[in-house]
Amino acid sequence: MLRLFIGIVTHGAALGLGFALGVYFLPILTAPPSPDVAALQEMAEDALYTSEFEQDLRGHDFLHWGKGTVSLTRSQIVHTGELAPGPDYMVYLVPEFVAHEDEFLPLKDQSQVIGPVKTFQGFVLDIPEDVDIENYTTVLVWCEAFSEFIAAAKYK
Repeated sequence: MLRLFIGIVTHGAALGLGFALGVYFLPILTAPPSPDVAALQEMAEDALYTSEFEQDLRGHDFLHWGKGTVSLTRSQIVHTGELAPGPDYMVYLVPEFVAHEDEFLPLKDQSQVIGPVKTFQGFVLDIPEDVDIENYTTVLVWCEAFSEFIAAAKYK
């Protein structure tokens, strides 16, 4: 009986670890190539706003972080930097700066989804034509799958 219990516990732990590693590594393995840094910098030249993903925010930990520059043009959001790899990242424009998921969730309905992030070494997203970036202050990267805060940059 003890042997069966130990087998169940060890196999369950191995299964859990395998699942966790799969969730972490699958987005890395399936990610398309990241945009060229020179191309990102060229796209950001016409930026109306430029900011940095803030470091040491309450929502950051060793699995959830972002660093680098975020630039907003009239038609695009350009990120030059790095994001912690993860599944189901979305970029939002948020009406006020937030530093943790518990601050974002009450504002999520007032925020504008811009689009998914599939690369972790910089990204470019088109801003929908009907979105006025002047109505927002912050670019936020959010993990939809796990409702996790990844990074935020206040641009105005």
